[in-house]
Amino acid sequence: MGSVREKYKKNQRNIHAGESTLRQWVVYLIRCSDESLYCGITNDLKNRLAAHNSGRGAKYTRSRRPVELVGASSEMTQSDALKLEYRVKQLPAGKKNLELSTGKFQMTMGLKKDLQAVCKTLEVLVDKTESLLKAVAKLENQKLEKH
Repeated sequence: MGSVREKYKKNQRNIHAGESTLRQWVVYLIRCSDESLYCGITNDLKNRLAAHNSGRGAKYTRSRRPVELVGASSEMTQSDALKLEYRVKQLPAGKKNLELSTGKFQMTMGLKKDLQAVCKTLEVLVDKTESLLKAVAKLENQKLEKH
């Protein structure tokens, strides 16, 4: 399918063309039969794993079957999944193995969903604060007009 950068650029073109990318995507990490790790994204994890194991998946995994799922992120947009996939692929294999062996990988991936929830909450709070500030300014103006 191409490099992470190519997939990201394609995704950006799709966004500008008005195509929906709101389907739920996950970043997954699989261990191949030679103990190497492969990272990818999908919006259908079950079918993607089946494709990898049948030889219809990524070129990298075709000669390294069977593969086994070792980690998956929470659901996110395609854009976020591409960004996370890029970050995971930048990690050296030793670091990925260490995080998998200590259970940190799953926790790290789960933080993405928590951060998204916090960001949404902050957006709501900012909107409410702006509304309150406008109401206070309006009341002050009314008070000044009466005097």
